[in-house]
Amino acid sequence: MISRKACDMPPFIVMEILERAQAMEREGKDIIHLEIGMPDFETPQAVKDAGCAAIQSGKTQYTHSLGLLELRKAIVEHYRDKYGVDLSPDQVLVTSGTSPAMLLVFSALLNPGDKVILSNPGYSCYPNFIRFADGEPESVNVYEEDGFQYRPENIRAALDDKTKAILINSPANPTGNVLGEAVMREIASMASDSLYIISDEIYHGLCYEGKEHSILEFTDKAFVLNGFSKLYAMTGWRLGYAIAPKEFIRPMQKVQQNLFISANSFVQWAGIAALKDTAADLAMMLATYDERRKYLVPRLKEIGFGIAVEPTGAFYVLANAKKFGENSYKLALDILEFARVAVTPGIDFGSNAEGYLRFSYANSLDNIEEACNRLEAYLHSL
Repeated sequence: MISRKACDMPPFIVMEILERAQAMEREGKDIIHLEIGMPDFETPQAVKDAGCAAIQSGKTQYTHSLGLLELRKAIVEHYRDKYGVDLSPDQVLVTSGTSPAMLLVFSALLNPGDKVILSNPGYSCYPNFIRFADGEPESVNVYEEDGFQYRPENIRAALDDKTKAILINSPANPTGNVLGEAVMREIASMASDSLYIISDEIYHGLCYEGKEHSILEFTDKAFVLNGFSKLYAMTGWRLGYAIAPKEFIRPMQKVQQNLFISANSFVQWAGIAALKDTAADLAMMLATYDERRKYLVPRLKEIGFGIAVEPTGAFYVLANAKKFGENSYKLALDILEFARVAVTPGIDFGSNAEGYLRFSYANSLDNIEEACNRLEAYLHSL
């Protein structure tokens, strides 16, 4: 018999769309990809050079299960310089991507039945990680007219004695929302010895207006999830980390030792180069993403999508598509089939995103322009 956990886990719909698009490409069809949240840039040369140098010098064995001390020190230095927070390398645990970091955090924090507050819409995989760790996701709706920001009073209304954590993601997937400082301060004020804030900061550095904030600026009753995939165009390198209160590091370390041993050794050396030697690359990528954002948002509005508050972070737009169809999965499949543009249905991100489509602008401006032309022609033919 197949396990209940495996049977109950839903598919990741964006991957289903991607795989269908790839099958169509194998048939010779030209597909433009606006569905996947993967940078279209090459990994910066300094990072590639550092990874190759580590391999050539024999740095290919297990590392400390918490990660290389040199990398943990570089992460601490990064958080000090960018956010003004003082951390110890002993609060950092390096992982093979941010997803394992998430699993370690939930494994160390949750007992069966403990609840984690999540936004709806929010990243598709959060509820599945929580349930896998025997916790219970508790959704709090966020709304287009608020730019999909939490209303803190709605979080407070959802809290009870089983609530163990509030999860925030800013800049956010799928909305591109950046939480304001006042909202973050109020959410941080809810933290206590029995209630923690978990902040997914994987899109930090991809903010085009204003400034993103780390939860660690406002409370130490917090866990941070971060990594190198998005900002540094290192999705395939699989390098992430968690920052945690010191008392949680040893339990997380034991889980890491048993499940993963350690993150890839030579990739960790490349991560140090990413933090220290890529400022010019990051500036170029940020400017390019912003140029695409400034084209895509008004163009989607022209086509007829609703965007009440323009997104200012990550590389996503969650657009209201209800005038074109209430069933976002069917609409996304029809757009793929007839317009040859791959987009992600809102239902992948929660019930409150049904009727929306997510567009990723991690693709060239030429491709985005052509995708919008195809979308307009198809949708206006309906």
